[in-house]
Amino acid sequence: MPVGKPDYYAVLGVFRDASQEEIKRAYLDAAQRLHPDKNVAAGETELFLSVQQAYEVLSNPKRRNQYDATLPPEIDEGNRLIKHEVFFSRPNLVRLGEDQLVYILFEVGPREEKPDQVPAPPLNLCLVLDRSTSMQGEKMDILKATAIQLLRSLRPQDVLSIVAFSDRAEVIVPASISLDKKKQEGRIQMMQTSGATEIYHGLEAGMREIRRTLDPSRVNHIILLTDGHTYGDEQACLQLAEEAAAQNVGITGMGVGHEWNDIFLDALASKTGGSSAYISNPKDIERLLIDKFKALVSTYADEVILDFKEQPGIRFNYAFRLQPEGGTVALQAPLHLGPILRDTPLHVLLEVVVGAEALSGNEVTLIDGSLKTSVNANPMPLPPIRLKLTREIQPNPSADPPPTRILSALSRLTLYRMQERAQTAVDAGQIDVAVRHLQNLATHLLSQGEHSLAKTALFEADNLERMHSFSASGSKDIKYKTRALLLKSGKEKAG
Repeated sequence: MPVGKPDYYAVLGVFRDASQEEIKRAYLDAAQRLHPDKNVAAGETELFLSVQQAYEVLSNPKRRNQYDATLPPEIDEGNRLIKHEVFFSRPNLVRLGEDQLVYILFEVGPREEKPDQVPAPPLNLCLVLDRSTSMQGEKMDILKATAIQLLRSLRPQDVLSIVAFSDRAEVIVPASISLDKKKQEGRIQMMQTSGATEIYHGLEAGMREIRRTLDPSRVNHIILLTDGHTYGDEQACLQLAEEAAAQNVGITGMGVGHEWNDIFLDALASKTGGSSAYISNPKDIERLLIDKFKALVSTYADEVILDFKEQPGIRFNYAFRLQPEGGTVALQAPLHLGPILRDTPLHVLLEVVVGAEALSGNEVTLIDGSLKTSVNANPMPLPPIRLKLTREIQPNPSADPPPTRILSALSRLTLYRMQERAQTAVDAGQIDVAVRHLQNLATHLLSQGEHSLAKTALFEADNLERMHSFSASGSKDIKYKTRALLLKSGKEKAG
């Protein structure tokens, strides 16, 4: 490129073959991030003007063609802030008349050697807290004390809002950078329990507060904490989560006790790249909320998105985030894979089914798309990472074993998948099958020295045989404790 001539595609963070719709969307995102009405940081007005100039050229087909004629050949230099690696469970597929499985492991992390030296992003955090009648007593006392603790720990640049809900919602602490903390502490202390649990009211009010100070340079996040089921508004909540994901707002779900719907909270959070957590003992409310707050503060990139075009004969069967926060990834395009923390890269395992109809040529394309990230400390859009993942098709299977990283990821996920299969069997009324899965899980847990959890699995297997259902807390105990083991083993391997 001629010296001094800007790369307008890099300014907007798009590929050179981007469609007009992609260019428009990138411009709107960048304009929101850099608009002078929102940003007064030195240099950001100039960046905003660069974005405007890039859009004026690239949105006009004639001017774009003239500009493209001046560009040198495109060199894929990769993303200067993000690095990624991709591992496959097999080097090739086999020309057979049946479906085949391929596992793909994505590892995405900071390119910097010392990401902890990157400034920590400011937060735009909303606590959406259940204050229905069932929260009265110890749970509400601990919740109020922890909310006050978080309020006191805010940095000057952080925004915290608090919404309390039952069958209606109330903004306890409105979103604001300069809080009168004494006044807000008093409002938190005045929270009282009453009514039933209707989560949509709380989420809707929480999103309104988040939008008041929505800023791509912030970590925009909702923490929803509840101890009960919501009835009749689940679909509206999931739709709201999709809207949150489109605005790069993350959701974490936390359930207290055993009466809440973990399937629903998992689905809600996973739509935004978030996860759910199980609080079996109210005394753990403080620890889990503070741990989540610290994780948000240590965010490097608050979202990694896998965008892709559907390929004939290719189906995503399962996706699981191994770290930094374990959890299933919602299987709808684009895939919201989750955040990158400064000390913990993102690892996601994808299970892909390759249909027999895709195996007729010499090569099959599994994924054709891109990885998109936004580093909060970086004001400019980042170029997407182009992905075209293919496998050769051979007459015979390869003798090469899968990479160690893939084997390790599958091994770590085995226990969690066992409990998933048990739950699926129960839902299908296949009690005998579920019992066998739990007994098998207990055997594996014992071999790893996890005696207490193995005992829980055997107790639930016995309970299923007698009562044809899990105990009140059984399925959640097994689900979230096997998930915790997965994260624990990942930290040990990382260490």
